Amino acid sequence: MRAHLISDNHDSLVGMRLAGVAGEEAHGPEETARAVQEALQMEDVGILLITEKAAATIPDLIRDLREKAKLPLVVEIPDRHGTTREADFLTKYLHEAIGVKIE
Repeated sequence: MRAHLISDNHDSLVGMRLAGVAGEEAHGPEETARAVQEALQMEDVGILLITEKAAATIPDLIRDLREKAKLPLVVEIPDRHGTTREADFLTKYLHEAIGVKIE
């Protein structure tokens, strides 16, 4: 199994390629959705990395993949500018997912 990156910017793509992760650059919802669908057809992709900004263009597709798909594991990553999430995003995510409030 391997990882595959879908990025909305060239710098993140180059950085991940230097780390040995192949991928592609996609801009806009149509191009990003097409790139995700193509990655899903690759049998050896176990982890689909997608930059936060690219994922924000296709929120419904990302949610469906997380809820229904077994593989690949979808992981949103920050780009070179850093994360767009709040500092406590992980505790909010856990609260929404399993109903446990962590303080």
